[in-house]
Parts: sequence; structure tokens; C-alpha cells
Amino acid sequence: MVWRMRFFDGCTALITGASAGLGAEFARQLAPRAHALILVARRADRLEALKAELNEKFVDCDVRIYVADLADEPARTAFAAWLKSESLRVDFLINNAGLGDHGSFEASAWDRVRSMLDVNIAALTHLTHLLLPDMRKSGRAAILNVSSVASFFPLPNLAVYSATKAYVTSFSEALRMELQETGVSVTALCPGPVETEFFSVATRPGDEANAAHFKTMPAFTVSAQEAVHAGLEAVAKDRARVVPGLVLMLAVSAAAIVPFWIIRRILAANSRRI
Repeated sequence: MVWRMRFFDGCTALITGASAGLGAEFARQLAPRAHALILVARRADRLEALKAELNEKFVDCDVRIYVADLADEPARTAFAAWLKSESLRVDFLINNAGLGDHGSFEASAWDRVRSMLDVNIAALTHLTHLLLPDMRKSGRAAILNVSSVASFFPLPNLAVYSATKAYVTSFSEALRMELQETGVSVTALCPGPVETEFFSVATRPGDEANAAHFKTMPAFTVSAQEAVHAGLEAVAKDRARVVPGLVLMLAVSAAAIVPFWIIRRILAANSRRI
């Protein structure tokens, strides 16, 4: 893996949703190699703490932080303008920011649904659109979109979340084909359960018992370190997509050859049980 990590030597990486979870872990794994890291999230205190941690350990890496709610379109445009004003040309974009919501669609709060659409789809697409022209000029660049294994299945009680991630995976695949002669690679990272705060944030107040099932799958669960490692390795090897964890990868591969009417019945039965 060490020689593959050399792919990132001297890069300028932008990581959205960098204040915790996979975003913070991407920063930790890239800091020994990157020339500069641009960390974006809503929580200024966490960004400051991560910057201090990285500055102490990796003095040669220029760590910049930018506080923004990427669900807001004017905030995304202002952020792109700031990058230009700071003469920061991104050659590795990690679209990691994402939101989840567990529970029936009918009972969901519309503000929460709209936030998922704005962050998981609009922010990822808009930010890529804003940065791609300059990335193409660099000669070699990469985009890593953090999707989910949920993108392969329409999951009851995660209906909007799985639909947004299906968009991310499909968009990544199509954009990769569009850019195949440009020197810009595109990879989709599709993890299953990861040991982060995602599940606690996605669980609705009072729904902890019903939500417990989707975060208690130890055979499919990987650490944040393993998921990030798999994502970076896939970028370095120029792979279109990666599912971290051998057991989950085999399960997804097996599910791909099962007739969908069987998958639909399994998912529906699980939903009724909950």
C-alpha cells in the first residue's frame, strides 16, 4: 500500500464533511503525503481541532479549513470563489459530506428529507461542476465520491437515503466515462456499515429501537480506517468503484446475480418485521 500512496504525493486535496467520521480519517491518511488539505464542514470547533492535530504531526502539510453549510448553493459558490482567491487548485476532490435518515418516508420530516437531497446530491454535483474545469487543467486529478452499498438496493426505511446514493454511484460511473481521456479519474466508494457517528445522526428521536438493526451487522461492518484505506487504494489503482470489506463485497456480488423479485421480497419482509 505504501507505494500506491505515492499517487497522492504533493496533491492538494479537498475533503467535504471533514469534521468527523470518514472525512476526518481521509485527512489523517492523506496528511503525510499531501502538499495541502482543504477541510470543509459546518462545525468550526471540530475543524479547528483536526487542523491542530494535523499541524502537530505533519508540519509539511498546509492545512486549510473553511466553515460552510454545503447544502446552501450560494455558500458553495462563495467557497469556490475563495479557493480561487487563495490560489488553491484542487487536484483531488473527495465528496464525502452526506446525511442519512432512518424511518418510514411518510413519517419523515420534510426539512430532513430536503437536507439529504441538498447535501447528498446537489452539493456533490454542484461542487464537482465548479471545480472540474480547473482539475482538468492539472493534467492528473481524481474525484472520489463517497456513496454507499445502499446505492445498489432500494431500502425500505432508508428510501430517500438509498435513492440519493444510487444517484451518487450512477453519476460517478457516467462522469468517469465522460472523463476517461482527460486525466481525471472518478471513483465511487460504497461502504456498508462503518464505525462512525452516522447511525446516531440518522436515527430519529424516539426510534432508537427500530433503528438498531441497521447498525448491528458485525460481519459487514468495517472501521473508518479500513473504509478510507480501501477508497484511497481504489483511487490509486484507478478503479471505478469499491466496496470495503471482503464479506460485504462477496455479499453484494452474490446479490447481483439473484433475481430482483427475490431481493424485493427479502427487503419487504425485513421492513414488515421492523
